[in-house]
Amino acid sequence: MKIALDPTPFHHSHSLLEFPQLAAELGYKYLQLTPHQDMIPFFTRPKADDDLVRQFRKACTDASVEVASVLPVLRWSGPDETMREAAVRYWKRAIQITVDLGVNQMNTEFSGRPEQPEESEAAFYKSMEELLPVFEREGVHVAIDPHPDDFVEEGLAALRVIRGLNSPNVGMTYVASHTFHMKDDPGAIMRAAGDKIRVVHVSDTMNHHASHGLRYITNPPGNAVRVHQHLKIGDGDVNWEEFFGGLGEIGFLDRSDTVMVSSVFAENESAHEVSRFQLQKMHQFAENAQGRRSHAMATT
Repeated sequence: MKIALDPTPFHHSHSLLEFPQLAAELGYKYLQLTPHQDMIPFFTRPKADDDLVRQFRKACTDASVEVASVLPVLRWSGPDETMREAAVRYWKRAIQITVDLGVNQMNTEFSGRPEQPEESEAAFYKSMEELLPVFEREGVHVAIDPHPDDFVEEGLAALRVIRGLNSPNVGMTYVASHTFHMKDDPGAIMRAAGDKIRVVHVSDTMNHHASHGLRYITNPPGNAVRVHQHLKIGDGDVNWEEFFGGLGEIGFLDRSDTVMVSSVFAENESAHEVSRFQLQKMHQFAENAQGRRSHAMATT
């Protein structure tokens, strides 16, 4: 398992080419390359030319840091056909950047619109008819997150959409801070997905269903909003023993092709300290889960 830093909290304070050295200074050997205005921005065409891609790869080599995964967020499931077609073109460039960086793992979101689930699913599969042969030809795996406000938000429902593609090059991203939006029991999702889970994001969140749905209040009541946070481990309601135990059960923690990402976005003012804390906690929980699994296997 590769443990990676999501550098999003440092976008305001560091340049793109400074991220690899920053990750190394914080103790990480890997980076997740998330949307950035100079590389692959949200929703629009990638802005990096081949020279910038080479510079970023050299910065990684110089810092002894690798890119574990590249994360674009594009409107490939959007019901608007013009924007969907554009997103497919942008995806092709993002895949090429990923390959040129020497990376074979991507992760992303389903996107689309929850109020238009059938239209969005149709758009997703149409985009994949064109993109799946590219992923397979380039040897790139893409893991997809059912993000709050996507056309599919629930864990098991997302897995069914992924299975419908019938490709070993497509799997699932499990984001801990989306736990309370995915409806299904975390262990049930992990067991059903198995080795299709290739990327997990580690950050905490409050359970917005708690206190009879009054943990958060929006006005007027009934607003169509999705509320979650990306807090450091222990600051929310995620059951971390369950989370890491589930990953241990499906073998995620022992594989060389899986990626665990620290993705805390809520504490930029202490991002250095939080990033180090996250790294220590991820190692600790993973080691404990592996120890419990080994003990259980030895006693059965």
